[in-house]
Amino acid sequence: MTLTDTPRDGGNPAAPPGERPRDPGGPGSARRAAGLLGAGLLLLVLLALSLAVGARQLSLAEVWHGLSDPSSPGYTVVHRMRLPRTLLGLLVGAALGLAGGVMQALTRNPLADPGLLGINAGASAAVVSAISFAGITTFGGYVWFSFAGAAVVSVLVYALGGGRSATPARLALGGTAVNAALYSYVNAVQLLDTASLDRMRFWTVGSLAGPEAGTAARIAPFVAVGALVALALARPLNALALGDDSARALGARPAVTRAAAVVAVTLLCGAATAACGPIVFVGLMVPHLVRALTGPDLRWQLPYCALLAPALLLGADVLGRVLARPAEIQVGIVTAVLGGPFFLSFVRRRRGTAA
Repeated sequence: MTLTDTPRDGGNPAAPPGERPRDPGGPGSARRAAGLLGAGLLLLVLLALSLAVGARQLSLAEVWHGLSDPSSPGYTVVHRMRLPRTLLGLLVGAALGLAGGVMQALTRNPLADPGLLGINAGASAAVVSAISFAGITTFGGYVWFSFAGAAVVSVLVYALGGGRSATPARLALGGTAVNAALYSYVNAVQLLDTASLDRMRFWTVGSLAGPEAGTAARIAPFVAVGALVALALARPLNALALGDDSARALGARPAVTRAAAVVAVTLLCGAATAACGPIVFVGLMVPHLVRALTGPDLRWQLPYCALLAPALLLGADVLGRVLARPAEIQVGIVTAVLGGPFFLSFVRRRRGTAA
């Protein structure tokens, strides 16, 4: 099933010939609403686990007292270490999930992902340049470089893929080439500047640990604006899946929709990468899992992505803490290990379908 199966009303998948599309307010919507509630509950469970699991294990009662009672023994652990990390995972996960969903819809490319198409690499290269050549070491200083790098690479990969005539294969090839070139540049800068390497060695693999105090609060406005733009694009992107002419007939403006989508992806990816470094596969895996639950309607897909992507990221972070206790494995490594087999399985499945 692809986005081109979206009907003219932007709702449920196209009905068989001679049948009316299913009512968007019918039983299918009730099922998807129940699933959305379940996704929210899953996220709450993983938020609690993220606060409880670590080098020092806390019970849920200790977590609660640590959140509410300054005299509690767990107050310092919860407030100074785990709560900032958990909030950061919540924001970054939502940003990556929404960015992946918007990118896949905009490009009609099931392989579109902020990592695979080089957008995270563009943000990383810009941040590394800011740290190494301009001496900028604070989030407030280099976040603007991250946005610029993400925006430039978004446009570059889209152009390399053929612009409006871009195909999934050309976009994937263009993104792979840009991704390889930029990460080679990042590695070269780090090898030549050992001080920068020391500052960035955890950031470059993607980690929720060790950000500056208040990083979650600093990226929150950018993620909020990007998320609102992304969610507002659900209907226009549904229409755009039918082609530019059909979208115009439905009242959408393709050029404005594409521009707004690039702005949303730039804000979401730029903020996430500046805060935690490049974290791959979250934006690829979650939209595919969501489509199996919701179908092609982006009005349901994007809210699901906003809940399930942070659940995946927080779950990977907890897993990294458990597997290497009392040390930990960075979340970017865990998502890469989980995402690699998923990506290979997806490619094999599509190849079998094409055959």
